[in-house]
Amino acid sequence: MLRPDRSMNIAPASVRDYRERARRRLPRQLFDYIDGGAYEETTLMANTVDLASLQLRQRILRDVSDRHLETSVLGEELSMPVLLAPVGLAGMFATRAEVQAVKAAQSAGIQFVESTVSICSVEEVAAAASRPPWFQLYVMKDRSFAQDLMARAQAVGCEVLMLTVDLAVVGARYRDTRNGLSGGLSSFGNLRNKWDLMSHPRWVSEVARSGKPLTFGNLETAVPDAQMPADFQEWVDNQFDPSVTWDDIAWVREHWNGKIVLKGLLDPEDALAAVAQGVDGIVVSNHGGRQLDTVPSTTAALPPIVDAVGGKLEILADGGVRSGLDVVKMLALGADAVLMGRSWAWAVASGGEAAVRHMLSVIRKEMEVAMALTGVTDVRDLTPEMLVPESIQGT
Repeated sequence: MLRPDRSMNIAPASVRDYRERARRRLPRQLFDYIDGGAYEETTLMANTVDLASLQLRQRILRDVSDRHLETSVLGEELSMPVLLAPVGLAGMFATRAEVQAVKAAQSAGIQFVESTVSICSVEEVAAAASRPPWFQLYVMKDRSFAQDLMARAQAVGCEVLMLTVDLAVVGARYRDTRNGLSGGLSSFGNLRNKWDLMSHPRWVSEVARSGKPLTFGNLETAVPDAQMPADFQEWVDNQFDPSVTWDDIAWVREHWNGKIVLKGLLDPEDALAAVAQGVDGIVVSNHGGRQLDTVPSTTAALPPIVDAVGGKLEILADGGVRSGLDVVKMLALGADAVLMGRSWAWAVASGGEAAVRHMLSVIRKEMEVAMALTGVTDVRDLTPEMLVPESIQGT
């Protein structure tokens, strides 16, 4: 482990180093919000364990001097098949974190996905971006509010809507409950959390004071004066709609002129239903292990879905990705691109835009090495043959 008195002056060697920095820099409740999962966090752990258990086939004596990571995802050219996933409350981790992250992502030639519950509004993020970001949406009970959010995203040029469909109800995230964060950001006011905040003076200076307004920028039309709900959890419970069905995809399409991606699929039958709906893509995801615990890891869920619908729409995946080797493994399992959420959240908390840029450069270098040593020169040629068969069967 890096020594606390020196680590801030040493470039992290891996994404996991950023996690340790974030743990030290953030108040406990915010770090646990990023780091934690639902219930006993079984799926959260399975995401990383199952991905780590996949073994790459090392191949030799092949000309791998010229390697290509560039690809096209949903019509966008990317320097590598990686995107920064939507992360709620990110602006609580660093000063205007979503703005810093979109700058880092697009300078690296990849795309950023703006969350419905971001601190920075989609307008602020788009104004800082070199090209419009993608936008993530939850279908709210108040359909007029969801329609307004889509209109705002389209007004700033967003072309891809990532509709998250695995949040009919919010999973029981026990770390948040223990820390009081499930009661909303107003819970920062209790005595224990005040002490925790004050023990992180850098966070207080850079985020609590200099990072204002600490409001949910995309909720300003739903919340008077753009203020946070007094009880965010209550607001979520009242707004997230458990009655949403496949029929609502048609309603979304009526109000969205661009491409639609469904995020949160784990079952081949649901993936086939998505094909029938005519959506442009899906994200195989268990919400980072933050929703229903003991569901399959993304590593386990991805191959059957690829077998069922491969080629009929674009398939993205997230969950447990902590390195370029992890990205390569997900692509070998059949994903067209990979989303990374916790990784960029840890990085931005550690050092803002510069840290996210560095994290992405590490991911790229790790991918290049993994491709070279498996004998692959084009990221689009990654297939299950790049993996040791016995390791796939074990997932």
